[in-house]
Amino acid sequence: MMGRENSTSVTEFILLGLSSNPEEQLVLFGVFTAIYLVALMGNMIILLLVSLDSRLHTPMYFFLGNLSVVDIGYISSTVPKMLANYLLQDMSISWTGCLLQTFFFISFGGIECLILGVMAYDRYVAICHPLHYCTFMSRRMCALLAAAAWAIGFANSAVHSCLMSILSFCRVNILRHFFCDIPPLLQLSCSDTRVNQAATFALGGGLVSGSLLGTLVSYVYIALAILRIRTREGRLKAFSTCTSHLTVVSLYFGTILFTYLRPNSTYSQEQDRALPVLYGIIIPMLNPIIYSLRNKDVKGSLQKALGRS
Repeated sequence: MMGRENSTSVTEFILLGLSSNPEEQLVLFGVFTAIYLVALMGNMIILLLVSLDSRLHTPMYFFLGNLSVVDIGYISSTVPKMLANYLLQDMSISWTGCLLQTFFFISFGGIECLILGVMAYDRYVAICHPLHYCTFMSRRMCALLAAAAWAIGFANSAVHSCLMSILSFCRVNILRHFFCDIPPLLQLSCSDTRVNQAATFALGGGLVSGSLLGTLVSYVYIALAILRIRTREGRLKAFSTCTSHLTVVSLYFGTILFTYLRPNSTYSQEQDRALPVLYGIIIPMLNPIIYSLRNKDVKGSLQKALGRS
């Protein structure tokens, strides 16, 4: 038996989503369908342009392509299931499905942190060491950095998922959330979750904090280099680009740190379930616009592709 009756184990969970009101669910279905389609379209356009246009075969666009793949996986790990729940009015998810959703969400979230850090380092080398850029960011180095980001992201998530799989869940199977995430699952478990919380702080915290620190240090050096630009127009243009990037990075890392790097007892499913909407849904939709579609090279490539068609 599930839900209200006592049981020795839980085989499925009930995802209450962002609202239990049918009218609000209809609005949410429309909004998130639009966001999902925009995110898919934007990231797929970036992937196609980077793949087809030889002018974009550079380290910066190689990492942007990786970011687009990550964003497609990131948003797809939660939104399709949420939309299906609203459409079919079936809020259940199996324990296996829940574990898989957690694994992929944490994987793509971790990879995104690392890719953002690598992209900041790439810009640092390009701006602060332009004469050595081809040496520091060779094709082999770019491939190694990208592979390391993917491997570390999946390994980090595998540890959390394995630790989650051995927990017991008794009696209560209702998640006041729109997907299976670590904090609400730890709150529902009737097992000792201290090892899980330690792993979240040590492994997850190290990954996120390390990526954030590397990103901020890179941008500090970039800012110092920008200040040495003699023309006012050049400085304003460079600062405009860096500001938009830093805004996304601050929102992304800030909400992730607030969600995962605090005692589980302070987590509120009711109040904190909207935070992942920002870093797991809105940011993947905005990344193609912030990092690519505002870029003159990408816009030129897009205009060329549209003109050719």
